[in-house]
Amino acid sequence: MRYLTEAFIIGALKRGRPVEQFLGPVSAPRPLGVSYVEVRPVNASYEVYIHAVEDVGCEAFLDLGEFPPLDADAGEEEFGRLVAVAEDPSNAVAAAEEATGAVRERWVNENIVQDEYGDFVRAGRPSDQSPDGHPWPTRGARS
Repeated sequence: MRYLTEAFIIGALKRGRPVEQFLGPVSAPRPLGVSYVEVRPVNASYEVYIHAVEDVGCEAFLDLGEFPPLDADAGEEEFGRLVAVAEDPSNAVAAAEEATGAVRERWVNENIVQDEYGDFVRAGRPSDQSPDGHPWPTRGARS
């Protein structure tokens, strides 16, 4: 089971573990990019980060954390752009979904987003939907 139920999403966050969601390709002229969202526990709150990185991977190199930022000139920090902070894990997940178009049924544990990216690469980098037929989100940093 790759995707987390709501109880597992909240449980992971309460245990201090981040959750992530692959958002697919970023529509930009060049360079090609992909994005993902992360909800990360920090002290007594939960921070939501959007990561937009150059799509430089292949089947042998899937570590999105090692990819260069899509817009290095924008001053994006190494670990992404902070888009929301919440005191409650449920509110943080809801804020992440509102800001990015992420959906509740597609959250994964930390680093499993690499597997999602791997599926995307093996499927030929589809621009309209995920490899399993789920439409890519349409809000947030994807445009």
